[in-house]
Amino acid sequence: LSLQGPKRFDEGQLVDIIMAYTIGVDYGTNSVRGIVVRCSDGAEIGASVFNYPAGEMGILLNASDHNLARQHPGDYLAGLEFTVVGAVSDAKQSDPDFSADAVIGIGVDSTGSSPIPVNQSNEALAMKPEFQGNLAAECWLWKDHTSVEEAAKITELGRKHRPHYLAKCGNTYSSEWFWSKLWHCLNVAPDVFDAAYSWVELCDWVPSIMAGVKDPKEIKRGVCAAGHKALYADDWGGLPDKEFLSMLNPKIADLKNRLYEKVYDASEKAGELCSEWATHLGLPEGVAIAIGEFDVHYGAIGAGVDEGTLVKVIGTSTCDCGVVKADKEVADIPGICGIVKGSILPGYYGIEAGQSAVGDIFAWFVSHVCKGEADTHIALTRQAEAYKPGEIGLLSLDWNNGNRTILVDPLLTGLLVGQTLHTSQAEIYRALIEGTAFGARMILERIESFGVPVSRIVCAGGIAEKNSMLMQIYADITGREMLISGSSQTCALGSAVSAAVLAGSALGGYDDFETAQAKMTRLKDVSYQPNPDSQAVYNKLFELYKQLHDAFGGVVESNLGGVMKDLLAIKDRARS
Repeated sequence: LSLQGPKRFDEGQLVDIIMAYTIGVDYGTNSVRGIVVRCSDGAEIGASVFNYPAGEMGILLNASDHNLARQHPGDYLAGLEFTVVGAVSDAKQSDPDFSADAVIGIGVDSTGSSPIPVNQSNEALAMKPEFQGNLAAECWLWKDHTSVEEAAKITELGRKHRPHYLAKCGNTYSSEWFWSKLWHCLNVAPDVFDAAYSWVELCDWVPSIMAGVKDPKEIKRGVCAAGHKALYADDWGGLPDKEFLSMLNPKIADLKNRLYEKVYDASEKAGELCSEWATHLGLPEGVAIAIGEFDVHYGAIGAGVDEGTLVKVIGTSTCDCGVVKADKEVADIPGICGIVKGSILPGYYGIEAGQSAVGDIFAWFVSHVCKGEADTHIALTRQAEAYKPGEIGLLSLDWNNGNRTILVDPLLTGLLVGQTLHTSQAEIYRALIEGTAFGARMILERIESFGVPVSRIVCAGGIAEKNSMLMQIYADITGREMLISGSSQTCALGSAVSAAVLAGSALGGYDDFETAQAKMTRLKDVSYQPNPDSQAVYNKLFELYKQLHDAFGGVVESNLGGVMKDLLAIKDRARS
């Protein structure tokens, strides 16, 4: 209550206190998750999960092209309704104070770059009868690497004609990103490209649907997707200029007029809940909708990111995010996924890097090689934990789905060195984990070498929560303490935090992100400290990893003849 003038409440008089809640919706690779969060303390009082029904574990594949990965947009809308309704129902059961009328905001995050071709009414082409079953008309999921040639050509043209474009995204354009995917669609499915009035990132499309936006040009797009994946920057007036886009294809240059001119950070809302979707979701009409961001960017907010904190969300892939205050200068960093003002927190530069496969590598080994089930991960972890650092005599490169950072090359593949006739499944499993940790150290050393401060690392995601062996290995290999986010749904929590800020303190939310994070986010009471003895062994193995990394990554020409024998020597010392 806002009280004007001196007033006193008699004993026993009731005073209404605003009890407010927000909803976070997290679109992952295989499912969508929704949570209801109490604004006052960040308690997650309701949750629901929807597994995408289309394709294999929610992904539409093509047996003749292992680089293809698409998703059906209809799954996103079905998942939105299912998770929000389910989370609200769960919240009613767990919190007697909760009411759907007390929901003041909703936030959405998603994978990316995951662009969707839409018609002039903002309807996904894949949901129209004439494009049913057409893979090119579906959402082009982040892990789709079919546009390798187009990405290489964009990199070549950019370096020659617009080097400042590429400087902000690591100097190499990726096949995971917006323009390369659109150009590939034009090359292989021109009928779909011509039918698409516009293209919308998943993290922007879902908020626009909830807001009832029918014109793609009216969608409030987030700077997160635009800056990191579509070469958008205020420095050069927004999206790439038409002259440059015409170098790709004149049709792509023409498309620019149907995309967007301005984008927004998380201090702006994407819109308000329209009557149609208020009915679908069982929420009040007019609820504030936060601007869309990528999953790990909102995950960084949910993990309490600030300057000096690196947030690692470890899932099917891994994404690393950090922030630097916008009044400081940030050097261009080769090989990362971009430096974008406002892409995570308003008033900060957002810095993104990551690995194209982490959990996917472990899942591949268990499912496809070992022919195991979910409990096989637990069994292999227990067996692998018995080995000392260096004792397995193996070294792995974590490129089973290409390299996102720092080489930015999807045509690289996995590698395992040091196998003998006695090598076990558990030893390989540990080597794969160590390989992802070495890849994580490469990223950490790259961003620090360009002046980005990292004083603490906060990890999030199911792997970070559940696999203590992996987290200890990461601490030992990086030489850093590993902290764990307090939420098991950190990305969804970050979306809910953003929604609380957009709703504002007058409705029971917050007026700034610093206050909202302090109240709504937390860390688990656990940390993994590097073991000096283990770290010493891993430092030697890291030198060998870098030799393999630079040689097979095309950085240097190198004689690798000593790597196997060095591994054997390290193995012998560990066992003796």
